[in-house]
Amino acid sequence: MVQCVKLGRLLPGMAAPPSKDELGQRIFENISQEAWSMWLQQATILINHYGLNTADADAVAFLKAQMQEFFFGEGAAMPEGWTPQSTPAKGGGKGGGPRGK
Repeated sequence: MVQCVKLGRLLPGMAAPPSKDELGQRIFENISQEAWSMWLQQATILINHYGLNTADADAVAFLKAQMQEFFFGEGAAMPEGWTPQSTPAKGGGKGGGPRGK
C-alpha cells in the first residue's frame, strides 16, 4: 500500500518500480497502481498525438519529463472529489484519444 500523491489516498502500490532509475523508484514509493494505469493511458495519447518513436532517446526523455510532471508537477494531484469515470465502449469515445480495435 502507498499513500498515492496523485490520487491523495492510501491505495495498492505497484509490484515493482517501472524503471531502474531514480524516477522509477520515486514512482514506486509514491504512486498507486491505479494512478500508474492512468499514466499509461496518458502516455498512449502522447505517443499517438506526437507520433513518438519509443526507441528514440529524445522521445523517451520527453515522455519521462511528461511522466514526472503528471505525477509530481504543480497541480498534479487530482481535484478534490475526483472519481474515475467509466471507460467508454471500444471505439465509442469522444475526444480523439486512442480507440480500441
